[in-house]
Amino acid sequence: MKTTETPAPLPAESGAGVSKVDVPPTGRPAARKREGNVLNVFSHGILVIWAIMVVLPLVWAVMTSFKDDSSIFGSPWSLPDSLHFDNWARAWTDANMSDYFLNTVLVVGGSLIGTLVLGSMAAYVLARFDFPGNRFVYYLFVGGMSFPIMLALVPLFYVVNNMGLLNTIHGLILVYIAYSLPFTVFFLTAFFRTLPTSVAEAAFVDGASHARTFFQIMLPMAKPGLISVGIFNFLGQWNQYMLPTVLNTDPDKKVLTQGLVQLAASQGYKGDWSGLFAGLVMAMLPVLAAYIVFQRQVVQGLTAGALK
Repeated sequence: MKTTETPAPLPAESGAGVSKVDVPPTGRPAARKREGNVLNVFSHGILVIWAIMVVLPLVWAVMTSFKDDSSIFGSPWSLPDSLHFDNWARAWTDANMSDYFLNTVLVVGGSLIGTLVLGSMAAYVLARFDFPGNRFVYYLFVGGMSFPIMLALVPLFYVVNNMGLLNTIHGLILVYIAYSLPFTVFFLTAFFRTLPTSVAEAAFVDGASHARTFFQIMLPMAKPGLISVGIFNFLGQWNQYMLPTVLNTDPDKKVLTQGLVQLAASQGYKGDWSGLFAGLVMAMLPVLAAYIVFQRQVVQGLTAGALK
């Protein structure tokens, strides 16, 4: 009888234990799930509103560039009755947007290459080598990010003028490189620190020089970071207006932002608003295309340090 009486309380205790342990969790996941659903709906709603605020002006500008002037003022929110490609041709030829576009490609292309090459070399040295003054040089670049460019416009004008680089393409390229180097070095220094050192050490053991190790091993490994900082520099240099306005007053060497301002001022009196919107879309398309093509690499470069 003892053997039958002793096991009897166990199922009750185990059942009571199961009820005490299992009942509360069944309610908590449900509450957490409801909270998670509310947060998801709220966050997705904010993202949808933000996407509409960003995409709607772009779509409206592209749509307006294919309208005539009467349709722009008569029905600004309606679709164009027909595609007026002559707006683009008029802006490209009559408003000299082709010359402005070519000058911008030369300036931004040269400055982007120079910024990435010099910035990556400086960042690699600061991230991988310890030498006296390493942190001082690094904080000099960081301090350059906080220096307002407006304070340097007047002395920069006289420096560029004394060097004989005023109103020249290569002079503007050098200024763009100096303007973009602080952020580039700051970004790539943190990125190079996340890369494994074992690969570089193996290359040194095999007899590779520092230059060969950097250009053939470390630089390809830093491709996501280079693309990310390259996109940011491209956006900043393509949309730069203050520096070329001060340092580039030659009408034949003006860049796209200067051309758009001149087009807006001239077409405002003529009433050619369709040509103005066509020129605006021309300046906007390369930036959108660059980000659409390299958006995955930009995300990889921004999250590489956190993932490692």
